[in-house]
Amino acid sequence: MIATLTEFMDKLIEPRTAAPGMLAAALLVSVAHAAQAERLLCHTTYGGETHAIAVEPVASPYGVAGIPVGSYFLFRPVLQNSPADLASVKIYTYVARDEGPSLIHQVSFAWPPPRAAGGRHGFTGLQRVYEPVRDSELEYWCEHVAEPAR
Repeated sequence: MIATLTEFMDKLIEPRTAAPGMLAAALLVSVAHAAQAERLLCHTTYGGETHAIAVEPVASPYGVAGIPVGSYFLFRPVLQNSPADLASVKIYTYVARDEGPSLIHQVSFAWPPPRAAGGRHGFTGLQRVYEPVRDSELEYWCEHVAEPAR
């Protein structure tokens, strides 16, 4: 009986075509990556209150609703991680007006973010959005979070 994945891979691979265990190591890395659930965690501050918003990947950005922040802002972070050519993070901020929401801020980031991008304020840096009619300010920043899949 084969006790480990490495033993299995060693039996599967001929020694003259690959070093024993190399494919097993590559397979384990890809399995470990696939076993992590990727998402965003965005931190919003408005009126002295800070909230964390978990953002899960979506196949299509069109069904993602804005999240009310205070009484004037709608915050709409969108994580689309597939297909690869469309993978991105887009963050939209709207202001509530009498005639309906108006887009006042939009930003796009490549997905996945660079590994080095993870300072104090995540890969977005600290963003400030101003609403001039009511003199309101929304601050936010987002970070990439990879958690073990459940």
